[in-house]
Amino acid sequence: MSQSTTTLFWFRQDLRFADNAALAAEITSGASIVPVFIWAPQEEGDWGPAAASRWWLHHALASFAEQWAAKGARLVLRQGNSLEELRTLIASTGATRVVWNRRYESPQREFDIEIKRELRSEGIEVDSYNSRLLIEPHAVATGTGKPYQVYTPYWKKVKDWPLDAVAEPDLEALRFPEEFPDSLALEQFNLLPQHAWDRGFYEQWSVSEADAIQCLEGFLAGGIQDYASARDRPDVCGTSQLSPYLYWGQIGPRQIVSRLKATCDLSQPGPATFLKEIYWREFAYHVLYHFPHTASHPLRAEYEDFPWVRNSTVLRAWQTGHTGYPIVDAGMRQLWQVGWMHNRVRMIVSSFLVKHLLHDWRDGARWFWETLVDADLASNTLGWQWSGGCGADAAPYFRIFNPILQGQKFDPEGEYVKRYLPELRRLPAKYIHKPWDAPESVLTSADVLLGRDYPRPIVEHRIGRERALAALKRFKS
Repeated sequence: MSQSTTTLFWFRQDLRFADNAALAAEITSGASIVPVFIWAPQEEGDWGPAAASRWWLHHALASFAEQWAAKGARLVLRQGNSLEELRTLIASTGATRVVWNRRYESPQREFDIEIKRELRSEGIEVDSYNSRLLIEPHAVATGTGKPYQVYTPYWKKVKDWPLDAVAEPDLEALRFPEEFPDSLALEQFNLLPQHAWDRGFYEQWSVSEADAIQCLEGFLAGGIQDYASARDRPDVCGTSQLSPYLYWGQIGPRQIVSRLKATCDLSQPGPATFLKEIYWREFAYHVLYHFPHTASHPLRAEYEDFPWVRNSTVLRAWQTGHTGYPIVDAGMRQLWQVGWMHNRVRMIVSSFLVKHLLHDWRDGARWFWETLVDADLASNTLGWQWSGGCGADAAPYFRIFNPILQGQKFDPEGEYVKRYLPELRRLPAKYIHKPWDAPESVLTSADVLLGRDYPRPIVEHRIGRERALAALKRFKS
């Protein structure tokens, strides 16, 4: 069906044409390319793509398939054991090579190593490339040869590290076989939710490589200049919102850094801060690569025995945005409605769960994994262990965010809260972050009855803080 120069290109989290190192190399070689995506969630371990991430993947694959069709090719979709599906495709296409861009999580990277070994033993050429990170985790070490566990020294080590140039595939030189193997229909993956809880996603997100580029360019043309301060304000559009595009590889970090350096003055606070956030993502992958157990266990092993208080009723109140703290509840409802949450609010809600409620950080990490369209295991793990005080570069456990003060500082007029808690929209800004302090006349005028229209606090701030500090003191002793 094809010539001996046919290559299977196995796509995973690199669903783009631009800055795709493996694709650029194969086009240059002159091989005929068969693009393949294999849905194999059983190979992802405990952290396979969950509900919101699957929604994104469905639309990313639909868009990517359209891109290939416009080039005269078919994105071949298969489901099952990856090695067996690759073998079947090799037999049906006569392919002599298989290529992919590398993954860094466990067990995915172990699967890739095994598949590479097996195919090579069968006489198939296999090559892998880096298109997902600026700097691969194994390339960086401390002066003693150990992995970094604190961001600042990691940043100092890598900030001037020479980066690979953005890969520029010559798409006009793409070659394909005369025929393509059979493909499943995307709908057979069953990635979309059975119940229409995702309606808000469609209003928030457009999912394609072109949308990723537009998102980046729009941010660099506007929000980047105020990013250093605006990134903490959930009431304004002050962040890039590139994270879901990055996770599924509709844009790569090299593209972002290249455009950032080409269009912005890195001596200015906004661009400089944004660059450090890109490297924070790199640090997250560095930590997870070297300490894969941290997805489910604390990096600081002593915290394995921390006296968490697991309470399903309390957890459900937090998940659904009914804690009685408006900034916390607005964040959790934003997460449910659009599959994303502002980063400052992520820190507030995670601190509240772990500190005020003494609930195990792993339950929070799992909920984020289920509900975030940008559910990235490295970033999710690093963030939650930071909040829990038990991981790399962690915030001290005694650092406890005051949700009232956080709301007043970063959502001063309550615009963010009112957007996601419409039941409080008529409250004046003075009381929006502590409605329990509002006089009865104000509550009546705003048509708010606490305990009916909006819950009273699930725990009083002072009590929650003191309980957390006491638990830490007992744990330390």
